[in-house]
Amino acid sequence: MKDSVKIIKCKKISRGQAQGEVILSKDSLSFLGGVNPKTGIVIDPGHELYGENITNKILIIPSGKGSTVGSYVIFQMAKNKTAPLAIISIKAEPIIATGAIMAGIPMVHKPDADIFNLLKNGDIVEVNADQATITLFN
Repeated sequence: MKDSVKIIKCKKISRGQAQGEVILSKDSLSFLGGVNPKTGIVIDPGHELYGENITNKILIIPSGKGSTVGSYVIFQMAKNKTAPLAIISIKAEPIIATGAIMAGIPMVHKPDADIFNLLKNGDIVEVNADQATITLFN
């Protein structure tokens, strides 16, 4: 059987494109105190992704949360090469949006499909923020 491709429209937050493995959570994520910027590992013990590494993955979350310093944590992760390849958020908020823009991480939000029901950890997707699309490869 031939692989299928599905393209989902979305809204651009931070330019660029990336393709990679999905890591998703239905929990909002705070980068300040929630992710170790030196390792890319989620360190918030109450988070669904606790102990998981988000480095070089396509991070899918409902939104960010927490202190504005979270923007700088994302920027530091990019400098440390521990940042996600791209971020997909259901509803972007200023903290993660600012961090993604500062760090040059492609970010989109408001997908026009329920990606939590379409994707699972380990799936491969392409985020093309410049074209405002998310491509699912199944």
